[in-house]
Amino acid sequence: MRNNLKTLTLMAVLGALFVLVGQLIGGTSGAITALVIAGGINFLMYFFSDKIALASTGAKPVEEHELPDVYSIVRSLTQRENMPMPRIYLIPSAQPNAFATGRSPRHAAVAVTTGIMQIMDLRELEGVLAHELSHVRNRDVLIATIAATVAAALSFLMRLALWGGLSGDNQRHNNPISLVIGLISIILAPLAAMVIQLAISRAREFEADRSGAEMTGSPLALARALEKLEAGTARIPMPVNPSTAQLFIADPLKALGRTGGGGGIGRLFSTHPPIPERVQRLTDMAQGIR
Repeated sequence: MRNNLKTLTLMAVLGALFVLVGQLIGGTSGAITALVIAGGINFLMYFFSDKIALASTGAKPVEEHELPDVYSIVRSLTQRENMPMPRIYLIPSAQPNAFATGRSPRHAAVAVTTGIMQIMDLRELEGVLAHELSHVRNRDVLIATIAATVAAALSFLMRLALWGGLSGDNQRHNNPISLVIGLISIILAPLAAMVIQLAISRAREFEADRSGAEMTGSPLALARALEKLEAGTARIPMPVNPSTAQLFIADPLKALGRTGGGGGIGRLFSTHPPIPERVQRLTDMAQGIR
């Protein structure tokens, strides 16, 4: 509940930021124009996101005889949760990791790496797969698409303002104070939107941990899996497109040093919350604290 409330709050703040900046720089018509264009782009991305993500990671579809344990676990979980069976993919990478994608439970896919199959026992693997199925059930792809639409529209609005493509109140724009405010908005608003979008991504990871642990009834199994993922992703690189990094259960770019992390400012620019914090939350959950 807390993670869902945080997500709704961040989405509201992101939307309010867009409306405020749109009115400030381009008026209502400029804001609507930017939102429509960004919405159209992200609408297409929403429908083809699964194909793009799977292709960009080199994931290949596999039959049940190739990954019997994954099929068995996913089938058991989906039947228990009354969900459709997703397509199963294998990523030829030594890094232990996994992700789920798809615009709805009926159009979902779950991908695991060869590395994760080598280090997880069945209970840990079940925890990872339950986490990924929770993303599907919670429609996190839709949430991410909405956040990306608003963030992209805001960035587009800023570019139009920078190029002089938006017409607003000329008298207001001739005011030096308004010009300074507009310039600051052009610089800071897209950055703020990105920070909020990443915060939404981190909140959804916490929620998938929680609901995935509830799905299996074993928070500690997922906690153990995350500890293994923490070590594996730090040691073994997996070059993926940064735009798809947030899909994975653990940051796939960690070994490459391309994403934020840790505490302080670095955390604001991280797609994933710190794994030690996620492990602690799961441990508290197992002890009945959360």
